[in-house]
Amino acid sequence: MVLDVVTPKVAVDAAIVEAGKIVLIKRVNPPYRDCWALPGGFVDVGETVEAACVREAREETSLQVEVVRLVGVYSDPKRDPRGHTVGVVFLCLKKGGKLSGADDAKEAKWFSLEKLPKLAFDHDLVVADVKRLL
Repeated sequence: MVLDVVTPKVAVDAAIVEAGKIVLIKRVNPPYRDCWALPGGFVDVGETVEAACVREAREETSLQVEVVRLVGVYSDPKRDPRGHTVGVVFLCLKKGGKLSGADDAKEAKWFSLEKLPKLAFDHDLVVADVKRLL
C-alpha cells in the first residue's frame, strides 16, 4: 500500500558561539532574503543531523565546527513560510577556518549575543535558548 503523505522537512542550524559572540549569516535566497539567520539548511537523505550541521556550517561560513550539544528541536508548523519544517539546532565550537559567507550566505559575521540584528524564522527564540544554555 502506497500512502500519499506529506511529512515535514528536517533542517539543522549551527549556533557557533565564542567569547560572547555568535555567527550569523545574511541570507541570499528567499524567504527572508537579506535577513540575518543562524547558518543552516536541510538534512540530506542518508545524513545524520550532526553531519548536516557541520556541513551546512562549513558551506555557509567557511568554518570547520564541532557539534557540542543539542540546543533544541523547533517544530512549530508555521516557523518556515516554505512549509512545515522541523529544525534541529546544535551548539557548535569553531575548530578552524576563516569566517566568510559562501553558498547560500551573502555574508557571515560575528555578533555580540547582547546586540543582535533582527533575525529570520524563529531564530530569536533559538538564540534566547542558546543564551540560557551558556
